[in-house]
Amino acid sequence: MVELKYFGPSDYEQLINWIDTPELLVQWGGSTFDFPLTEQQLANYIQNANNDHSDKLVYSVIQSETGKVVGHISLGHIDKKNKSARIGKVLIGEKFARGQGTGQLMLKEILKIAFDALHLHRVSLGVFDFNKPAIICYERVGFKKEGLLRHAKKFGDTYWNLWEMSMLENEWLGKK
Repeated sequence: MVELKYFGPSDYEQLINWIDTPELLVQWGGSTFDFPLTEQQLANYIQNANNDHSDKLVYSVIQSETGKVVGHISLGHIDKKNKSARIGKVLIGEKFARGQGTGQLMLKEILKIAFDALHLHRVSLGVFDFNKPAIICYERVGFKKEGLLRHAKKFGDTYWNLWEMSMLENEWLGKK
């Protein structure tokens, strides 16, 4: 089991320690941040987040059994008019928590917020095509591939392809 708690300044140092390469920073944060990750960048990231009027909810992921923070996840681009949002910044930072279903558990928790609490209709995400474990995880939770964005991100001298994936409200309700 995992629990989500709002990400705040007391979580900055741990996240900074997890994001230890420029490649991982781009994989986790897209174009939002510059390497090395800093407390100021994280303060900017959560500015205006985590309140009733914000379009972004940012969480630390806590392993229920140990009480230890093991990851990070966000629900952004919350659009109440179109009833949609986008999952982002998904990371299982603690190596011991990987390969144990933690990713599926944290996704299910964020989807409960999206579909059950916020009553959204559609939740999307993007994942680089080389991140096979994440793709498998997303599909197991019920996300469907919508299309491949070819050469969506430039990193160094290479281009990365991005799978666009989504889940609709009726698909979520059918999995409960």
